[in-house]
Formats: sequence, structure tokens, C-alpha cells
Amino acid sequence: MENLKIAWRNLWRNKKRTLITVASVFFGVLISTLMSSMQEGSYSTMVDNIVKFYSGYLQVQSYEYWENKTINNTFELTEELLQKVSETDRITHVAPRLESFALASTENESRGTILFGINSEKEEEITGISKWLSSGEILKSGDDGLLIASGLAQYLQLELHDTLVLLGQGYHGVSAAGKYPIKGIVDLPAPDLNRQMVYMDLETCQEFYSADNMLTSLIVMVKDPYDLPHARHSLKKIIHEPYRLMSWDEMQPELKQMIEADRAGGTIMKGILYIIIGFGILGTITMMLAERRREMGVMVAIGLQRARLGIILFYETILIGIVGVICGFLGSIPVISYFYNNPVKLTGDAAGTMIDMGIEPYLYFTWLPSVFYNQVITIFVITFLIGIIPVTTSFRFVLSKALRG
Repeated sequence: MENLKIAWRNLWRNKKRTLITVASVFFGVLISTLMSSMQEGSYSTMVDNIVKFYSGYLQVQSYEYWENKTINNTFELTEELLQKVSETDRITHVAPRLESFALASTENESRGTILFGINSEKEEEITGISKWLSSGEILKSGDDGLLIASGLAQYLQLELHDTLVLLGQGYHGVSAAGKYPIKGIVDLPAPDLNRQMVYMDLETCQEFYSADNMLTSLIVMVKDPYDLPHARHSLKKIIHEPYRLMSWDEMQPELKQMIEADRAGGTIMKGILYIIIGFGILGTITMMLAERRREMGVMVAIGLQRARLGIILFYETILIGIVGVICGFLGSIPVISYFYNNPVKLTGDAAGTMIDMGIEPYLYFTWLPSVFYNQVITIFVITFLIGIIPVTTSFRFVLSKALRG
């Protein structure tokens, strides 16, 4: 404890040098924390947008469906299955879907479409489909009408209350055909889906495909991506053949790869930042040792053990790191808090690219604890390693040269 007190007093003998070093650690923690928060927040928002809009975090499917997405590879929803999934820990919403393909036709045009049979109330909890409604109204249970994407409506020259003819292949080869009025038009953010998406009430869709009580998937949602591993682990205990549990990263591996590649790039940038911080601290410590060379020589000459001198110098380095890390941590909290509540809006090509991907054009930040403690631990470790240099110097300097210096 006595050595620690001496080290603390020594730091403030040269306040300017100490404050410069603390400032370098402070800004290092602040910038790396801000960068990590922006990265992880953007990833979470990207995943959240995509899974809420289309796939869900998890899906329960028939075992054969993912490899062969036909109406024949559906499964019958039982109360037992629905109850087991709904009561699983961390699960927030469960919604049934029947998804297949159909040819949409009008008097002059036709186009292949993705037909979604949905439970409107359950779907609203997951996708918030009403926010994309540009005209008309949301489907109700038992409706025989359709919601149609605006791009498809424009291509087929359809307006509200017009009639759309759907043709397809039903369950086990049964012919599927019907005429349905347009109850609403939705302007979806993903361009590909906006050109081919049609929504139908689940029961009406099951009747259209002659697939009573059959589903292609049961969409499962969690509160946020960080609850997913726990929920997936719990569901795997109860989901067995003839069912299969699929997570969003298995269904959309390209998105996962894009996030991993971007995260790797961010890691490289933070690595460069850590090197700059490390050299900044190292430079200050080296300068401190050079300036205090005569002082250290005198202290050893009057009887101070080199080991104790090394410990004092080590404590000085560690204390600089601790003060800088604590200041950086406390300083990053209000900054991240501001950006967390006020996401940065993108403009220009960057915004257009994100909109095309179905993602809101904002940079979001996160409060994930690892964003803070990872940076704090990393920079503290760097400071700890640099602290070894003064210890080795205290044993290696030549006393006669130090006294003459």
C-alpha cells in the first residue's frame, strides 16, 4: 500500500505529462467503445429489420421443407406443438404462415408471386405490417381479399378493390385457382419483395391450396438477437422429427457472412487504434524514465531496493491506465446514450443502399455491456504489458551512468 501511495504522488509531480497520457487512454477507450457500439447496434438493427420483416428469428418447419420448398412439404399445426413453442423461455411471439408460389393475372398482365397466408393479428405483432400500408385496410380473420405489394400492383395495373386472379398448384397436386379483391396495398421496403408479394388470410390461403390446417412454417420471435442462443437451445430440446428448427442465420447465411466480414474489418480498425494508443502510452513512459534517470539512480544509491523501485514504476503505469480507462468509460456513457436515443440518419448513396436492403437508413448504437467492458479490458491489458518496461529498466540501468546523467 505504501508503494501505491508513493506511485500516486509521483504521477502528479509532473501533471502535464500524466494528463497527456491519461488523455490518450481516455480517447482510445471513448473512440473504440463508440465504434463498437455503432457496429453492434447496426448489426442488431439490420438483423432485427430483416427477421421481423420476413424470416423471423427462428422457424419451425417440416423436416423436408428447406431443401424442397413445395406446398407438399407442409405440416399440420397441433395445439400441443403451438403450446410447447409459445411457452418456451425467451419466446415473445409465435405466428403461423403458409407460403407458396402462385401466378397472379389480370386482363393484360401476369407475374409469378410469393403468396403468404398469414394470421393478421399475429403478423402485426411480428412485422408491424400495418406501417407499410399505403392504401386500403389490413386483412381481418376470414377475409377473402388480398394485400398486394405496391410494385406488383403497379406492374399489373391494379388499384384498390380491383380483382386479381391467382393460379397455382395445391396440396398433393390439386389445382388451385381463385379470384380475390384487393383490400389493401402495402409499400414494402425491400424492392424484390415489393415486386412479388401477396398476402392472404391464413384460412383463405389454406382453402386456396386445399391444405386445411397446414403450414409451411411457424415463425418464432425473441426480444432481441442476444436472447436467440438461449431460445434456440431450449427449443431444440422439444423440436424433433418430423419437424426442424431453423434460425435466421441458417436461412440467410449471406447476411451472417456480410456481418462477420464487416465485424472483421472493424476489428482490424480497432487493432490499429489500440496500437496507436499503446505507442502513445509507451512513448510517455519512455520519456518519463529518461527524465527521471538521475532521480532513480539517487534513490538506489541511498538504499532503495531495485525491486521496490520497479514496483513503484509499475504502479505508476497501471494507475495511469486505470485513471484513463475509468475516465474513458464514464465519458463514453453520455456519448453513447445520446446516439442511442438519437440515431444518425444517413443520406445519399449509403441511405439508398440500406433502403434497397429493406433496412432503415440510420446508424444505430447499442448498450450491450460487452461494448464497454471489451474495450476497457483490452486497453487495460495493453497498459499492464507496457508497465513491465519500467520494471525491467529499474534492474538494468547502470548506477554510475544514472548518477552522472
